[in-house]
Amino acid sequence: MVVVEPDRVLFAKNSDRDPNEPQVLDWQPRTTNPRGEQVRATWITIDQVAETSAVLLSRPFWMWGAEIGANEHGVTIGNEAVFTREPYASSGLTGMDLVRLGLERSSTATEAVEVITSLLERHGQGGGCGHEKRDFTYHNSFIVADPCHAYVVETAGARWAIEQVTSGARSISNGLTIPDFAERYADRLHTHFSRCRQRRAITETAAGRATGVGDLMAVLRDHGTGGWSPRYSALTGAMGAPCMHPSGLAAASQTTASWVAELCPSGSSHWVTATAAPCTGLFKPVSVTEPLDLGPEPIDRFDQRCLWWRHEVLHRRALADPDRLIPRFAGERAEVEALWREAPPEPGEAFAEADRLLRSWTDLVHQGAAHDRRPPWVRRYWQVRDRRAAVPASIGRPTGAVG
Repeated sequence: MVVVEPDRVLFAKNSDRDPNEPQVLDWQPRTTNPRGEQVRATWITIDQVAETSAVLLSRPFWMWGAEIGANEHGVTIGNEAVFTREPYASSGLTGMDLVRLGLERSSTATEAVEVITSLLERHGQGGGCGHEKRDFTYHNSFIVADPCHAYVVETAGARWAIEQVTSGARSISNGLTIPDFAERYADRLHTHFSRCRQRRAITETAAGRATGVGDLMAVLRDHGTGGWSPRYSALTGAMGAPCMHPSGLAAASQTTASWVAELCPSGSSHWVTATAAPCTGLFKPVSVTEPLDLGPEPIDRFDQRCLWWRHEVLHRRALADPDRLIPRFAGERAEVEALWREAPPEPGEAFAEADRLLRSWTDLVHQGAAHDRRPPWVRRYWQVRDRRAAVPASIGRPTGAVG
């Protein structure tokens, strides 16, 4: 989502991927590079530029590119998978590579759009983008923003279309939305199963009412039910709302990272969960140019040392009965986030306090041991993913679980 106002631009994104696919907060400094240098993206190698900007990325742990990111100049980009009638290439730049390259090689949103479209024409897009199914591939759309401008960029193979957002709210999801481009290239079947239209209706309407980053945080937590419990479908899981939870036979994705930004000419503010599931996560302030030591980078195996996996202890237990368990800590979380938005602490202090709160909230959820009220196929889905990630049984399966 993006909201363009006269004196600022608001940005928000949930990254929806496989449930055991942690995302890494990755700070990359500004670099100066010798002539002839090359850079290895996820699948292909391309020429490097003379200078890159400092960036903060939220990237799947195994990828070079990023789902969401920002650079030192306030340029902020997020991408979405889209499904088109154009052929899918077995190799090329991924949409995540294009996010990172757009950030590293630009100082404005307009420049970032030019970087993305020119690289797309030169190198094409392609290659596997999935974690559970590594050969899963797609085309991409982007929101590209800075403190003064915002653009929607949609692609189909090497073809692209651009729409400038001059005022108000605009959102994208897993389908083409620029009218003529969508009419020509959209794959209607895959677009339908992605349930992107339902999500976009929620996000664009809510973004149109947003007055600040707190409202966008609430949108990213929306399950489309008016409560904390997702609405599950046996075919597509809980993909019909911004805060996504998996289990579907045809499609299954989990929100694995969330980001909200306020981009202003006088300076930009960025807020990240650095965890899955914003419905159970806490938005924390970060700086693009001041790295934090968050411990070892997570991979797809449970590791208590990693913030992303420590949060999964809370997340996977709370999913059993969200309407009963999330309210045990949601009130305190709302108070903390409101205080932080009013007077942001230093990022290191915020992450340290967030870890203390995570321990406290995890204890509260454990004390509220509940029956697993999800449909049987949802419970089975998570049992399989817990086994694959070696999640301890006491974490992935609550006491008194049904089934």
